[in-house]
Amino acid sequence: MLITGSRLVNAPVMGLQTGSELARTKKAIIDPKKLEIIAYELEGPLLDEDPSLLRIADVREFSDIGLIVDSSDEFVGVEDIIKLKEIYDINFTPIGMTVIDEKRQKLGKVDSYTIETGAFLIQQLLVKRPLLKSLNDTQLLIHRTQITEINDDEIIVHSQAEIPEPALEVMRHSYTNPFRKSQQAEQIHQSNRQQ
Repeated sequence: MLITGSRLVNAPVMGLQTGSELARTKKAIIDPKKLEIIAYELEGPLLDEDPSLLRIADVREFSDIGLIVDSSDEFVGVEDIIKLKEIYDINFTPIGMTVIDEKRQKLGKVDSYTIETGAFLIQQLLVKRPLLKSLNDTQLLIHRTQITEINDDEIIVHSQAEIPEPALEVMRHSYTNPFRKSQQAEQIHQSNRQQ
């Protein structure tokens, strides 16, 4: 299931043992190499450590009521897991990053993203266009497969392939609407009726 990343910020974390809210998500901890959410930083009065993290591997399920875990024993500190600490210290978020293509043309800035909740991978980036380019289209949807590089300042995506004009003409004339009868078929049908 695809959902917006903002839907999982300030989302309740529910305990299966107690059936109550244990904490709320504060922000996503994202691995920039894979565009994968590996944990959520938590906030709430019942937490033992600050910051406390919930690894995605410890989430039993995501539902309408929030993220469901077995108990608060699933929460870890930043220092508890070395790989988690490394990614936490990077403090990566795609929101607000500049998106450019391989030809160094600015496409806009990341406004939000969508997550596939099965693996908690960022699937798409919603890019808000610069003012002049927003006259045609206000937002772009960039799929993760279009991303070629992520550095400290920018997200670089494949340049859009330019189709030569004659190829566009061929495409326009070869397209047939399957829901509309062609004129030739209609003429044949009428001539058969007249005979």
